[in-house]
Formats: sequence, structure tokens, C-alpha cells
Amino acid sequence: MATVAPARPDPFALTEEERQVRDTVRDFAQRELAPTVAQRDEEERFDRSLFRGMAALGLAGLPYPEEYGGAGMGTFPWVLACEEIGAADMGMAVSLSVHVLAQLPILSFGSDEQKARLLPPMTAGEHLGAFALTEPGAGSDAAALALRAERTDEGYALTGTKIWITNGHESEVTVVFATVDRARGREGITAFVVERPTPGFAVAGHERKMGIRDSVSAELVFDGAVVPVANRLGAEGDGLKVALSSLGAGRISIAAICVGVARAALEHAGRYALQRTQFGRPIADQEMIQAMLADAATKVEAARLLTWRAARLRDAGQPINAASSMAKMYASDVAMEVTTDAVQVYGGAGYSRDNPVERLMRDAKGAQIYEGTNQIHRLIVAQHLLDGLRRSG
Repeated sequence: MATVAPARPDPFALTEEERQVRDTVRDFAQRELAPTVAQRDEEERFDRSLFRGMAALGLAGLPYPEEYGGAGMGTFPWVLACEEIGAADMGMAVSLSVHVLAQLPILSFGSDEQKARLLPPMTAGEHLGAFALTEPGAGSDAAALALRAERTDEGYALTGTKIWITNGHESEVTVVFATVDRARGREGITAFVVERPTPGFAVAGHERKMGIRDSVSAELVFDGAVVPVANRLGAEGDGLKVALSSLGAGRISIAAICVGVARAALEHAGRYALQRTQFGRPIADQEMIQAMLADAATKVEAARLLTWRAARLRDAGQPINAASSMAKMYASDVAMEVTTDAVQVYGGAGYSRDNPVERLMRDAKGAQIYEGTNQIHRLIVAQHLLDGLRRSG
């Protein structure tokens, strides 16, 4: 008689601590964020009090060390939190993720003095963070940035413009990338921390966006704004390394948020299909609707697993560039596909702003563009694949 092997534990099962993080954040997001997200989207309004509520939950510094006020929980619990916030309100999720992203260059490249001075107010949610890289002539090509940093007796005078800067309208701490010499190309790019108020640093306005509208994207103008040497991150010329290493980790957060958006759209579509009747039966009985829902569920799960893999790799100290690009690219494409199909399941009702899937579809589109367009991420993944094949012969 054959012996039946004992069942192995589920390798994807969450630990008790991870489940607690997920469930706690889900409860907060559905109770505090979801009920008012449509109103804030309509008003294009970032609600600082809700950000403080997330900070009170420990989310403003969740992945960072306890010595700087963080929760010290690492990347994987952080992506669990991002999915739950994203499922309720993508705008607040993006603002939170950029705030956390802005701390990473300080943690990774800052001096002990900079970390001790700048990080605790950020992990506590007292100071809001922003990450200022994009310019009118420098989007996916980050090395083309033109904002100047001229050395002076007081430090560096920054002159130029940044655009599409999440949280930039009221951030107390903004990580800014500028060039000390355009002739040096990427070797001239340098990272700085600009604190508010700084004379010569101002907000010129904010973008009126298709989606993610309760997360404000600002235009920042620097008119000889002097930043002390003590606020330079790393050495002159380290800026591109600072930016790219930070964005590689930040893309995992965006992937998780997209999983949450896609999951929310799927759940809305499934519930609507059970309630909506045509020809005397729920539309959920129609095979074509079932096929759409099945494909969406499969894509959401696949996007989640890619995101989890990237998070686990980062927590293990492994290279993540290809993994984070795969996760961000695929999860944002899935969010766009699933939200579009959810609108289709709703039919005419889905095209109305009275229903959540319309907002979710508008929100999802942005994720295919920001933090590197998905076309750029396909190039990154392809290059990683081809480099590996070249090395293997």
C-alpha cells in the first residue's frame, strides 16, 4: 500500500505578522479612505489629515529601521499595505509611496547626521516627502535633466524647473536631482535635500490630471534657491546612482498599488454581475462575462505573485532591477486591462462617474506612464535577459 506524503505548507502563505499588517491596513483603508475617495477625486484634493492617519498606523516609515522611527518590517509587509491602500484609494496610495520613496535616498546615501536629522520627522508623518526628478525635457531619460546646481560660498544655488512632482505642493522635504555641469552628462548629476521654506524655491501650480487626482502633482520652480552642502546626498556626480537605486525599489510599491486597483475593479465587477439581470437572469450566468472575470482573476493573481517575488528578493538583498521592472510593467498593464473590462461589465453604468470603476480605470492609466513608462521597463527586462544569454554563451 502506497504511503501518502504529508502535505507541505503553502509556500505563499503569509505569516501571522504579515496577515495582521494586511488586515489592519485593509480595515483602515476601507473605513477611512474608501467612503470619501470619489469626493476627493472630484475636488482634486490631497487630504493631509488622512495622510496623518496612515502615519499614525505606522505606514509612513513601515519598511525602514526602528532607529529612525520606522517599523523595521521590510519590503514584503510594505507591499501588503500598498495593495490595501491602493484598493481603496490609488491617489492616497501614490502619495504615501512617494513619501516612503523620498526617504530611501536619505537612508541609503545620507550621512549619519542627515539620517538622524531628516528621517524621524518623515517616518512619523510630521514631514511630507517628495522626489523631484522629472523635468520638461527629462522624463524616462533621467540623465537629460537640466536643473542647474552652481557652487557658491553658501552651498549650491539651484535654478530650473521640475514637473509632475507628487506631494511637491506641500512637502517639507524634497529630494531634488540637479546637474553641477551639463557637459559631464550623467556624471554631473547630484542629489540634494531641499527643505521648506527655502528662499527661491516655490510651487508654480499643479497638474489637472485624468486620474490619481487626490494625489497632487506640482510644478516646482527653483530660482537660485540655495541648498547647504550639508544637504547634498553623497558626492557630486552620485545623483543618477541615487535616483535609479531608489526608483528600482519604488517600482515594487507601484506594482502593489496596481494589484490593489485591479483587485478592487474585479470585485466591483463580480458583485455587479451577480446583481445585474438581463433576459431574466444575472449577467454573471453568461459565459462571456464569466470568461472576462476568470481572465481578470488570473491576471491579478499573477501580478501579485510577481510583486511578491520582487519584494522577497529585495528583503533578501538580491538584485531587483529586472524583477521590479517586470512587476511594475505587468501589474500596471493588468490594472489597465482589468479596470477597462470592469467598465465593460458594468456597461453604460460603468461609463458614469457615479460608479467606482470609471475612476479606477482613469487611475490605472497613470501607472503605465510614471516611474518609467512600461516601454522603458520592457527595454530593461529585455536587456537583462539578453545580458544573461551573452554571459552564458
